[in-house]
Amino acid sequence: MLAAAIAVPASAADDKGYPNRPIRVVVPFAAGSTADIIARSVGDKVGEQLGQPLVIENRGGASGTIGQQAVATAAPDGYTIMIHSSSHTVSPSTFRKLPFDTLADFAGISPIASLPNVLVVSPQKNWRSVQDLLAAARANPDGLNFASAGQGSATHLNAEKFKQAAGITATNIPFKGSGEAVTEIMAGRVDYYFSPIAPVIGQIKDGRLLPLAVGSAQRAPALPQVPTVAQAGVPGAEFNFWIGMMAPAKTPRPVVQKLHDALAKALETPQVKARLLELGAQPWTLQPEAFDAHIKEEISSNAELVKAAGISSQ
Repeated sequence: MLAAAIAVPASAADDKGYPNRPIRVVVPFAAGSTADIIARSVGDKVGEQLGQPLVIENRGGASGTIGQQAVATAAPDGYTIMIHSSSHTVSPSTFRKLPFDTLADFAGISPIASLPNVLVVSPQKNWRSVQDLLAAARANPDGLNFASAGQGSATHLNAEKFKQAAGITATNIPFKGSGEAVTEIMAGRVDYYFSPIAPVIGQIKDGRLLPLAVGSAQRAPALPQVPTVAQAGVPGAEFNFWIGMMAPAKTPRPVVQKLHDALAKALETPQVKARLLELGAQPWTLQPEAFDAHIKEEISSNAELVKAAGISSQ
């Protein structure tokens, strides 16, 4: 009976009438998170392309897995989709058991944007460069700490990759999201944070946070004066952070393609381009099949990083 109940809306969604009602977009993080900011920045324009509004629903908790489960178990009819971050590819390595299969239970629609993380510190620390931070870490082994938006999050992995490349030690202080982490960094209670640019661009501009480097291979257009980690003296610390759109597996391919095409067109509008640039994000699209392949490859590479960093499973 359940299979039959699911098959009806999926078949209905496969016709040319899709969509004929609002589309629920689950963001598996709290309001104000990077995924939430990006979802709201593109949602209206995607809705305009589809002729139906996208309704954002924040389902935070458990490093995003609560929201992921809600989407994995939703009817594959195109009316429930997810906007998530690259943390999606980390959870298989940081959870002993997940209530879903990260590969089998989701269909990639497209990435939305690539967002370089930026290494930020409080001006109170008197560190004006990455080398100042490294000198402090080497002078006080095991004395430094860093913020992350949760154990095993993309921000955590970026910091671990930096530690490995720089040959330093520091303790992860996990928070429920970027908001709490940024507050503690600004207060100087936590030493440094590899934050997505979007939640900290305002604090950087008004001087409450000092950017030392971006975690990408190229400088970020939103922070052109800030060096990359390699330019700052730590090659090999680059980490690709992204936000993307996914649907439940078995969502009809014509529906997935229609969602992809609407997103791609929205990303070409001047308003969305300007907003993403303001947030330090760079528009990025892939066809659904290519996005699925990218996710599969990243799950494998992140598993190696998690193992090398000794991050324990939850």
